[in-house]
Amino acid sequence: MSAPQMPAVPAGPAVMTPVLTRRWASPDSWSIKTYRRLDGYEALPKALAVDPGRIVELMKNSGLRGRGGAGFPTGLKWSFLPQGDGKAHYLVINADEGEPGTCKDIPSMMADPHSLIEGCIITCYAIRSEFCAIYVRGEAIHSLRRLTNAVNEARAAGFLGRNIMGTGFNLEIVVHAGAGAYICGEETALLDSLEGRRGQPRLKPPFPAVAGLYACPTVVNNVETIMSVPAIVMGGSDWYRSMGTDKSPGPKIFSLSGHVTRPGQYEAPMGTTLRQLLESAGGMLDGIPLKFFTPGGSSTPIFTPQHLDVPLSFDDVAAAGSMLGTTALMCFNETVSVPWAVWKWLEFYKHESCGKCTPCREGTGWLVQILRRVVSGSGTFEDLDTLTDAAGNIAGRSFCALGDAAATPILSGFKYFRSEFEDLVTGRTPPVVESRLLVGAH
Repeated sequence: MSAPQMPAVPAGPAVMTPVLTRRWASPDSWSIKTYRRLDGYEALPKALAVDPGRIVELMKNSGLRGRGGAGFPTGLKWSFLPQGDGKAHYLVINADEGEPGTCKDIPSMMADPHSLIEGCIITCYAIRSEFCAIYVRGEAIHSLRRLTNAVNEARAAGFLGRNIMGTGFNLEIVVHAGAGAYICGEETALLDSLEGRRGQPRLKPPFPAVAGLYACPTVVNNVETIMSVPAIVMGGSDWYRSMGTDKSPGPKIFSLSGHVTRPGQYEAPMGTTLRQLLESAGGMLDGIPLKFFTPGGSSTPIFTPQHLDVPLSFDDVAAAGSMLGTTALMCFNETVSVPWAVWKWLEFYKHESCGKCTPCREGTGWLVQILRRVVSGSGTFEDLDTLTDAAGNIAGRSFCALGDAAATPILSGFKYFRSEFEDLVTGRTPPVVESRLLVGAH
Protein backbone atom coordinates (compact mmCIF):
# COMPACT_ATOMS: atom_id res chain seq x y z
CA MET A 1 0.00 0.00 0.00
CA SER A 2 1.36 3.42 -0.92
CA ALA A 3 1.75 5.97 1.83
CA PRO A 4 -1.35 8.16 2.30
CA GLN A 5 -0.97 11.76 1.22
CA MET A 6 -1.17 14.15 4.14
CA PRO A 7 -0.35 17.66 2.92
CA ALA A 8 -0.95 20.52 5.31
CA VAL A 9 -4.20 22.41 4.98
CA PRO A 10 -4.07 26.03 3.80
CA ALA A 11 -3.60 29.02 6.06
CA GLY A 12 -6.66 30.09 8.02
CA PRO A 13 -8.97 28.21 10.36
CA ALA A 14 -7.93 24.84 8.96
CA VAL A 15 -4.31 25.00 10.19
CA MET A 16 -3.57 22.51 12.98
CA THR A 17 -1.01 20.09 14.31
CA PRO A 18 -2.00 16.55 13.30
CA VAL A 19 -3.65 14.55 16.05
CA LEU A 20 -5.21 11.47 14.45
CA THR A 21 -2.53 11.10 11.78
CA ARG A 22 0.55 12.27 13.71
CA ARG A 23 2.25 8.85 13.58
CA TRP A 24 1.32 7.87 10.02
CA ALA A 25 4.62 8.91 8.43
CA SER A 26 6.84 7.41 11.14
CA PRO A 27 8.91 4.32 10.29
CA ASP A 28 7.10 1.16 11.39
CA SER A 29 4.25 3.32 12.65
CA TRP A 30 2.12 0.22 13.26
CA SER A 31 4.53 -1.29 15.81
CA ILE A 32 4.15 -0.94 19.56
CA LYS A 33 7.76 0.27 19.74
CA THR A 34 7.01 3.29 17.54
CA TYR A 35 3.68 3.90 19.23
CA ARG A 36 5.20 4.01 22.72
CA ARG A 37 8.06 6.21 21.52
CA LEU A 38 5.44 8.74 20.35
CA ASP A 39 3.45 8.94 23.62
CA GLY A 40 1.53 5.73 23.06
CA TYR A 41 -0.08 4.01 26.05
CA GLU A 42 0.56 7.08 28.21
CA ALA A 43 -3.15 7.91 28.35
CA LEU A 44 -4.02 4.44 29.67
CA PRO A 45 -2.52 4.73 33.18
CA LYS A 46 -4.05 8.18 33.53
CA ALA A 47 -7.48 6.78 32.70
CA LEU A 48 -7.13 3.71 34.92
CA ALA A 49 -6.19 5.92 37.87
CA VAL A 50 -9.61 7.60 38.06
CA ASP A 51 -13.19 6.43 38.45
CA PRO A 52 -14.73 5.17 35.16
CA GLY A 53 -17.49 7.75 35.45
CA ARG A 54 -14.94 10.55 35.19
CA ILE A 55 -13.83 9.25 31.79
CA VAL A 56 -17.43 9.29 30.60
CA GLU A 57 -17.80 12.88 31.83
CA LEU A 58 -14.54 13.84 30.10
CA MET A 59 -15.92 12.58 26.78
CA LYS A 60 -19.15 14.48 27.35
CA ASN A 61 -17.27 17.68 28.12
CA SER A 62 -14.99 17.25 25.10
CA GLY A 63 -17.97 17.31 22.74
CA LEU A 64 -16.64 14.31 20.78
CA ARG A 65 -19.30 13.12 18.35
CA GLY A 66 -19.38 9.79 16.54
CA ARG A 67 -17.25 9.73 13.39
CA GLY A 68 -19.15 6.88 11.75
CA GLY A 69 -21.81 9.07 10.17
CA ALA A 70 -24.55 9.82 12.70
CA GLY A 71 -22.54 12.28 14.79
CA PHE A 72 -24.15 11.23 18.08
CA PRO A 73 -22.37 12.57 21.21
CA THR A 74 -19.96 9.83 22.29
CA GLY A 75 -19.99 10.43 26.04
CA LEU A 76 -23.77 10.53 26.05
CA LYS A 77 -23.91 7.19 24.22
CA TRP A 78 -21.58 5.66 26.80
CA SER A 79 -23.74 6.97 29.64
CA PHE A 80 -26.81 5.14 28.31
CA LEU A 81 -25.43 1.78 29.46
CA PRO A 82 -27.22 0.77 32.67
CA GLN A 83 -24.91 0.26 35.63
CA GLY A 84 -25.32 -2.33 38.37
CA ASP A 85 -27.59 -4.45 36.19
CA GLY A 86 -25.62 -7.64 36.73
CA LYS A 87 -25.11 -8.13 32.98
CA ALA A 88 -21.93 -8.19 30.96
CA HIS A 89 -21.16 -4.99 29.05
CA TYR A 90 -19.59 -5.03 25.61
CA LEU A 91 -17.75 -2.66 23.29
CA VAL A 92 -18.01 -3.29 19.54
CA ILE A 93 -15.90 -1.33 17.07
CA ASN A 94 -17.52 -0.81 13.69
CA ALA A 95 -14.62 -1.13 11.25
CA ASP A 96 -16.80 -2.38 8.40
CA GLU A 97 -15.98 0.58 6.20
CA GLY A 98 -18.21 0.10 3.16
CA GLU A 99 -19.74 3.48 2.34
CA PRO A 100 -18.80 4.43 -1.25
CA GLY A 101 -16.03 7.01 -1.15
CA THR A 102 -15.12 6.37 2.50
CA CYS A 103 -11.53 5.32 3.09
CA LYS A 104 -10.36 6.76 6.42
CA ASP A 105 -10.65 3.87 8.89
CA ILE A 106 -8.69 1.28 6.90
CA PRO A 107 -5.58 3.48 6.47
CA SER A 108 -5.90 4.50 10.15
CA MET A 109 -5.83 0.86 11.24
CA MET A 110 -2.97 0.17 8.85
CA ALA A 111 -0.80 3.06 9.99
CA ASP A 112 -1.66 3.35 13.70
CA PRO A 113 -3.50 0.28 15.05
CA HIS A 114 -2.30 0.76 18.62
CA SER A 115 -4.13 4.08 18.81
CA LEU A 116 -7.35 2.12 18.30
CA ILE A 117 -6.30 -0.57 20.80
CA GLU A 118 -5.51 1.98 23.51
CA GLY A 119 -8.79 3.75 22.81
CA CYS A 120 -10.64 0.45 23.16
CA ILE A 121 -9.02 -0.29 26.51
CA ILE A 122 -9.90 3.13 27.92
CA THR A 123 -13.44 2.95 26.56
CA CYS A 124 -14.01 -0.53 28.02
CA TYR A 125 -12.79 0.70 31.39
CA ALA A 126 -15.18 3.66 31.20
CA ILE A 127 -18.23 1.54 30.36
CA ARG A 128 -17.15 -1.34 32.66
CA SER A 129 -16.69 -3.87 29.91
CA GLU A 130 -14.33 -6.84 29.91
CA PHE A 131 -14.79 -7.79 26.26
CA CYS A 132 -14.32 -5.84 23.02
CA ALA A 133 -14.85 -7.01 19.44
CA ILE A 134 -13.37 -5.13 16.49
CA TYR A 135 -15.47 -5.97 13.42
CA VAL A 136 -13.33 -5.38 10.32
CA ARG A 137 -14.47 -5.56 6.72
CA GLY A 138 -13.36 -8.94 5.40
CA GLU A 139 -11.63 -7.57 2.29
CA ALA A 140 -9.34 -5.40 4.44
CA ILE A 141 -6.96 -8.29 5.01
CA HIS A 142 -3.92 -6.09 5.70
CA SER A 143 -5.81 -4.15 8.36
CA LEU A 144 -6.91 -7.41 9.94
CA ARG A 145 -3.31 -8.58 10.14
CA ARG A 146 -2.05 -5.30 11.54
CA LEU A 147 -4.79 -5.18 14.19
CA THR A 148 -4.30 -8.80 15.18
CA ASN A 149 -0.57 -8.21 15.58
CA ALA A 150 -1.24 -5.04 17.59
CA VAL A 151 -3.57 -6.93 19.95
CA ASN A 152 -0.87 -9.56 20.47
CA GLU A 153 1.76 -6.89 21.12
CA ALA A 154 -0.51 -5.12 23.61
CA ARG A 155 -1.22 -8.36 25.43
CA ALA A 156 2.50 -9.20 25.62
CA ALA A 157 3.17 -5.74 27.07
CA GLY A 158 0.56 -6.25 29.81
CA PHE A 159 -2.07 -3.88 28.42
CA LEU A 160 -4.59 -6.67 27.79
CA GLY A 161 -5.61 -9.74 29.75
CA ARG A 162 -6.15 -10.00 33.50
CA ASN A 163 -5.27 -7.39 36.11
CA ILE A 164 -4.09 -4.80 33.59
CA MET A 165 -1.27 -2.70 35.05
CA GLY A 166 -2.11 -4.02 38.50
CA THR A 167 -5.48 -2.26 38.63
CA GLY A 168 -7.70 -5.33 38.75
CA PHE A 169 -9.23 -4.43 35.39
CA ASN A 170 -9.58 -7.35 32.96
CA LEU A 171 -10.10 -7.08 29.20
CA GLU A 172 -9.92 -9.21 26.10
CA ILE A 173 -10.09 -7.87 22.52
CA VAL A 174 -11.07 -10.03 19.54
CA VAL A 175 -10.50 -8.95 15.94
CA HIS A 176 -13.35 -10.34 13.82
CA ALA A 177 -13.46 -10.47 10.01
CA GLY A 178 -16.77 -9.74 8.33
CA ALA A 179 -17.77 -11.08 4.93
CA GLY A 180 -17.96 -7.89 2.92
CA ALA A 181 -21.64 -7.03 3.32
CA TYR A 182 -22.42 -3.29 3.20
CA ILE A 183 -25.47 -3.85 5.41
CA CYS A 184 -23.18 -4.94 8.27
CA GLY A 185 -22.06 -1.34 8.59
CA GLU A 186 -25.46 -0.83 10.25
CA GLU A 187 -24.83 -1.44 13.93
CA THR A 188 -27.55 -3.99 14.65
CA ALA A 189 -26.83 -5.97 11.47
CA LEU A 190 -23.20 -5.97 12.57
CA LEU A 191 -24.24 -7.39 15.96
CA ASP A 192 -26.24 -10.16 14.30
CA SER A 193 -23.23 -11.01 12.14
CA LEU A 194 -20.97 -11.10 15.21
CA GLU A 195 -23.37 -13.56 16.82
CA GLY A 196 -23.07 -15.87 13.81
CA ARG A 197 -26.34 -15.01 12.14
CA ARG A 198 -27.12 -13.44 8.78
CA GLY A 199 -26.37 -9.74 8.93
CA GLN A 200 -29.75 -8.00 8.94
CA PRO A 201 -30.89 -4.92 10.87
CA ARG A 202 -32.97 -5.34 13.99
CA LEU A 203 -36.06 -3.43 14.90
CA LYS A 204 -35.37 -0.71 17.47
CA PRO A 205 -36.15 -0.40 20.33
CA PRO A 206 -34.55 -2.10 22.13
CA PHE A 207 -31.37 -0.21 21.33
CA PRO A 208 -27.91 -1.77 21.66
CA ALA A 209 -27.27 0.17 24.86
CA VAL A 210 -29.96 -2.00 26.48
CA ALA A 211 -29.91 -5.20 24.41
CA GLY A 212 -26.99 -5.38 22.02
CA LEU A 213 -24.44 -8.16 21.60
CA TYR A 214 -25.82 -11.36 23.15
CA ALA A 215 -28.76 -9.27 24.46
CA CYS A 216 -26.44 -7.38 26.82
CA PRO A 217 -25.74 -3.63 27.07
CA THR A 218 -23.41 -2.72 24.22
CA VAL A 219 -21.65 0.38 22.90
CA VAL A 220 -21.00 0.41 19.14
CA ASN A 221 -18.51 3.05 18.02
CA ASN A 222 -16.60 3.86 14.84
CA VAL A 223 -12.83 3.42 14.52
CA GLU A 224 -12.05 7.12 14.23
CA THR A 225 -14.22 7.89 17.26
CA ILE A 226 -12.33 5.52 19.55
CA MET A 227 -8.94 6.54 18.14
CA SER A 228 -9.72 10.05 19.41
CA VAL A 229 -10.12 8.88 23.02
CA PRO A 230 -6.42 8.62 24.08
CA ALA A 231 -5.70 12.10 22.75
CA ILE A 232 -8.62 13.54 24.72
CA VAL A 233 -7.46 11.81 27.91
CA MET A 234 -3.98 13.26 27.40
CA GLY A 235 -4.99 16.75 26.30
CA GLY A 236 -8.26 17.33 28.14
CA SER A 237 -11.63 18.57 27.01
CA ASP A 238 -10.66 22.25 26.67
CA TRP A 239 -7.73 21.37 24.41
CA TYR A 240 -9.98 19.21 22.26
CA ARG A 241 -12.60 21.95 22.00
CA SER A 242 -9.94 24.41 20.84
CA MET A 243 -10.20 22.70 17.44
CA GLY A 244 -13.24 22.58 15.19
CA THR A 245 -16.52 24.35 15.86
CA ASP A 246 -18.53 24.83 19.02
CA LYS A 247 -21.03 22.05 18.24
CA SER A 248 -18.62 19.87 16.26
CA PRO A 249 -15.27 20.12 18.03
CA GLY A 250 -12.04 18.32 17.33
CA PRO A 251 -10.08 17.17 14.28
CA LYS A 252 -11.44 15.01 11.48
CA ILE A 253 -10.03 12.89 8.66
CA PHE A 254 -11.58 13.94 5.35
CA SER A 255 -11.46 11.48 2.45
CA LEU A 256 -11.05 13.29 -0.88
CA SER A 257 -11.59 11.23 -4.02
CA GLY A 258 -12.74 11.64 -7.59
CA HIS A 259 -11.56 14.38 -9.90
CA VAL A 260 -9.03 15.99 -7.57
CA THR A 261 -5.33 16.39 -8.30
CA ARG A 262 -4.13 14.67 -5.12
CA PRO A 263 -6.82 12.37 -3.67
CA GLY A 264 -6.16 11.04 -0.20
CA GLN A 265 -6.82 11.47 3.52
CA TYR A 266 -6.62 15.01 4.89
CA GLU A 267 -6.76 15.74 8.61
CA ALA A 268 -8.23 19.14 9.40
CA PRO A 269 -10.43 20.74 12.07
CA MET A 270 -14.15 20.13 11.90
CA GLY A 271 -15.68 23.08 10.08
CA THR A 272 -13.04 23.16 7.34
CA THR A 273 -14.59 23.82 3.91
CA LEU A 274 -14.22 21.83 0.71
CA ARG A 275 -12.66 24.91 -0.88
CA GLN A 276 -9.83 24.76 1.67
CA LEU A 277 -9.40 21.01 1.26
CA LEU A 278 -9.28 21.34 -2.53
CA GLU A 279 -6.51 23.91 -2.19
CA SER A 280 -4.58 21.36 -0.13
CA ALA A 281 -5.28 18.68 -2.74
CA GLY A 282 -4.00 20.77 -5.64
CA GLY A 283 -7.43 21.72 -6.93
CA MET A 284 -9.64 19.93 -9.42
CA LEU A 285 -7.91 17.50 -11.77
CA ASP A 286 -6.76 19.06 -15.06
CA GLY A 287 -8.46 22.32 -14.06
CA ILE A 288 -11.92 21.07 -15.07
CA PRO A 289 -14.41 22.81 -12.75
CA LEU A 290 -16.32 21.06 -9.98
CA LYS A 291 -19.90 20.11 -10.86
CA PHE A 292 -21.15 18.31 -7.74
CA PHE A 293 -19.83 16.47 -4.69
CA THR A 294 -20.94 14.34 -1.77
CA PRO A 295 -20.15 15.77 1.69
CA GLY A 296 -20.29 12.37 3.39
CA GLY A 297 -20.48 9.54 0.90
CA SER A 298 -23.10 8.48 -1.62
CA SER A 299 -25.80 8.13 1.04
CA THR A 300 -25.72 11.88 1.72
CA PRO A 301 -27.54 14.44 -0.49
CA ILE A 302 -25.19 15.90 -3.09
CA PHE A 303 -23.89 19.46 -3.01
CA THR A 304 -22.92 21.81 -5.84
CA PRO A 305 -20.21 24.50 -6.19
CA GLN A 306 -22.49 26.89 -4.31
CA HIS A 307 -21.72 24.81 -1.22
CA LEU A 308 -17.93 25.03 -1.48
CA ASP A 309 -17.75 27.31 1.56
CA VAL A 310 -20.19 25.39 3.78
CA PRO A 311 -18.27 24.49 6.97
CA LEU A 312 -17.94 20.72 7.08
CA SER A 313 -19.43 20.19 10.51
CA PHE A 314 -22.48 18.17 11.54
CA ASP A 315 -24.76 21.13 12.09
CA ASP A 316 -23.58 23.38 9.25
CA VAL A 317 -23.89 20.64 6.63
CA ALA A 318 -27.34 19.70 7.95
CA ALA A 319 -28.45 23.32 7.79
CA ALA A 320 -27.34 23.42 4.14
CA GLY A 321 -29.51 20.40 3.31
CA SER A 322 -27.24 17.37 3.55
CA MET A 323 -25.36 15.26 6.13
CA LEU A 324 -21.70 15.19 7.09
CA GLY A 325 -21.80 11.40 7.21
CA THR A 326 -18.35 9.84 6.99
CA THR A 327 -16.78 12.94 5.35
CA ALA A 328 -16.28 11.02 2.11
CA LEU A 329 -15.91 13.91 -0.30
CA MET A 330 -16.35 12.45 -3.77
CA CYS A 331 -15.75 15.29 -6.22
CA PHE A 332 -17.12 15.16 -9.78
CA ASN A 333 -16.18 17.56 -12.58
CA GLU A 334 -18.33 18.95 -15.37
CA THR A 335 -17.76 15.94 -17.62
CA VAL A 336 -19.88 13.67 -15.40
CA SER A 337 -23.55 12.97 -16.07
CA VAL A 338 -25.60 13.22 -12.88
CA PRO A 339 -28.18 10.63 -14.05
CA TRP A 340 -25.33 8.22 -14.77
CA ALA A 341 -23.81 8.73 -11.29
CA VAL A 342 -27.22 8.28 -9.62
CA TRP A 343 -27.83 5.10 -11.62
CA LYS A 344 -24.45 3.63 -10.58
CA TRP A 345 -25.13 4.43 -6.92
CA LEU A 346 -28.56 2.83 -7.12
CA GLU A 347 -27.09 -0.32 -8.65
CA PHE A 348 -24.86 -0.52 -5.57
CA TYR A 349 -27.72 -0.10 -3.09
CA LYS A 350 -29.87 -2.63 -4.91
CA HIS A 351 -27.04 -5.16 -4.77
CA GLU A 352 -26.35 -4.52 -1.07
CA SER A 353 -29.95 -4.54 0.16
CA CYS A 354 -30.31 -7.40 2.65
CA GLY A 355 -33.90 -8.03 1.53
CA LYS A 356 -35.43 -7.97 5.00
CA CYS A 357 -37.94 -5.18 4.42
CA THR A 358 -40.19 -4.60 1.42
CA PRO A 359 -39.59 -0.87 0.76
CA CYS A 360 -35.85 -1.39 0.34
CA ARG A 361 -35.89 -4.85 -1.25
CA GLU A 362 -38.52 -4.00 -3.87
CA GLY A 363 -38.00 -0.26 -4.08
CA THR A 364 -34.32 -0.34 -4.99
CA GLY A 365 -35.10 -2.79 -7.81
CA TRP A 366 -37.83 -0.54 -9.20
CA LEU A 367 -35.59 2.52 -9.05
CA VAL A 368 -32.76 0.75 -10.88
CA GLN A 369 -35.08 -0.48 -13.66
CA ILE A 370 -36.47 2.99 -14.26
CA LEU A 371 -33.05 4.63 -14.15
CA ARG A 372 -31.75 2.13 -16.71
CA ARG A 373 -34.45 3.28 -19.10
CA VAL A 374 -33.62 6.93 -18.47
CA VAL A 375 -29.84 6.67 -18.94
CA SER A 376 -30.31 4.57 -22.10
CA GLY A 377 -32.56 7.24 -23.63
CA SER A 378 -35.80 5.24 -23.50
CA GLY A 379 -37.31 6.87 -20.43
CA THR A 380 -40.42 9.05 -20.22
CA PHE A 381 -41.54 12.00 -18.14
CA GLU A 382 -43.83 9.60 -16.33
CA ASP A 383 -40.71 7.65 -15.36
CA LEU A 384 -39.23 10.78 -13.79
CA ASP A 385 -42.37 11.35 -11.75
CA THR A 386 -42.33 7.70 -10.67
CA LEU A 387 -38.70 7.99 -9.60
CA THR A 388 -39.35 10.90 -7.28
CA ASP A 389 -42.56 9.38 -5.95
CA ALA A 390 -40.97 5.97 -5.28
CA ALA A 391 -37.84 7.49 -3.69
CA GLY A 392 -40.00 9.64 -1.46
CA ASN A 393 -41.96 6.61 -0.32
CA ILE A 394 -38.89 4.48 0.36
CA ALA A 395 -37.18 7.12 2.51
CA GLY A 396 -38.01 6.68 6.17
CA ARG A 397 -39.91 3.42 5.68
CA SER A 398 -37.21 0.76 5.87
CA PHE A 399 -35.72 -1.11 8.83
CA CYS A 400 -32.43 0.77 8.54
CA ALA A 401 -30.89 3.70 6.72
CA LEU A 402 -30.10 1.78 3.52
CA GLY A 403 -33.53 2.67 2.15
CA ASP A 404 -32.89 6.33 2.90
CA ALA A 405 -29.44 6.06 1.31
CA ALA A 406 -30.95 4.67 -1.89
CA ALA A 407 -33.51 7.47 -2.10
CA THR A 408 -31.00 10.23 -1.38
CA PRO A 409 -29.12 10.36 -4.74
CA ILE A 410 -32.40 10.54 -6.66
CA LEU A 411 -34.03 13.21 -4.52
CA SER A 412 -30.94 15.43 -4.36
CA GLY A 413 -30.08 14.76 -8.01
CA PHE A 414 -33.52 15.96 -9.07
CA LYS A 415 -33.27 18.93 -6.73
CA TYR A 416 -30.21 20.38 -8.47
CA PHE A 417 -30.04 18.65 -11.87
CA ARG A 418 -33.55 17.63 -12.93
CA SER A 419 -32.93 19.19 -16.33
CA GLU A 420 -30.29 16.54 -17.07
CA PHE A 421 -32.83 13.77 -16.53
CA GLU A 422 -35.34 15.61 -18.71
CA ASP A 423 -32.78 16.11 -21.47
CA LEU A 424 -32.22 12.36 -21.63
CA VAL A 425 -35.96 11.82 -21.95
CA THR A 426 -36.42 14.39 -24.72
CA GLY A 427 -33.28 13.34 -26.57
CA ARG A 428 -31.68 16.76 -26.16
CA THR A 429 -28.63 14.90 -24.86
CA PRO A 430 -27.58 11.44 -26.11
CA PRO A 431 -27.92 8.35 -23.89
CA VAL A 432 -25.12 8.04 -21.34
CA VAL A 433 -25.10 4.26 -21.84
CA GLU A 434 -26.21 2.19 -24.81
CA SER A 435 -29.31 0.06 -24.23
CA ARG A 436 -27.55 -3.00 -25.65
CA LEU A 437 -25.08 -2.84 -22.76
CA LEU A 438 -27.95 -3.15 -20.30
CA VAL A 439 -29.26 -6.44 -21.67
CA GLY A 440 -28.98 -9.00 -18.90
CA ALA A 441 -27.64 -6.43 -16.44
CA HIS A 442 -28.35 -7.10 -12.78
